[in-house]
Amino acid sequence: MAYDPVWPERFERLADGIRAVADPEWVIEHIGSTAVPGLRAKPIIDLAVRISDHGEFETHRPALERAGWAVGSGVRTHPVMVWERDGIRTAIAHFFPAAEWDAVNQRLLRDWLRAHPDDAARYAHAKCDAVAAAARGTASYNDAKTPIVQELVDQARAARGLPSVPVSDKRE
Repeated sequence: MAYDPVWPERFERLADGIRAVADPEWVIEHIGSTAVPGLRAKPIIDLAVRISDHGEFETHRPALERAGWAVGSGVRTHPVMVWERDGIRTAIAHFFPAAEWDAVNQRLLRDWLRAHPDDAARYAHAKCDAVAAAARGTASYNDAKTPIVQELVDQARAARGLPSVPVSDKRE
């Protein structure tokens, strides 16, 4: 879907809601394709939440669940909660320990795409190709776009003096 200028406002409401039921001091950033102005995306808002450690997530998890967030994701590297409305996923909150915050691939990719419009255009094209591959059944959407994500994250990490790491963080 075409970029929707309402996505940043949706992010702010979601972030405020998370802070209201968990920790009002949490740093929460808008990540994912909806965080890159002009980029086509599925209308799912991704949030990066900085927590002190996984124990802090577990402390606030019950309150987040009471507010409507549910644990559920194939991600294996960090806790993730999803928000659904009428059975449709509309938001995903990723919880990253503070010690990892500056090297979080999702944040680095967002910053890279915002600063490099040509790469954002390449990424948009690759995402369309990934949708087509998934429709043909030749690859999952995520698998089909992993090569371009890996390339762009590698560039973003190198620009910050960070080593390359695999971007795929889904459970097999």
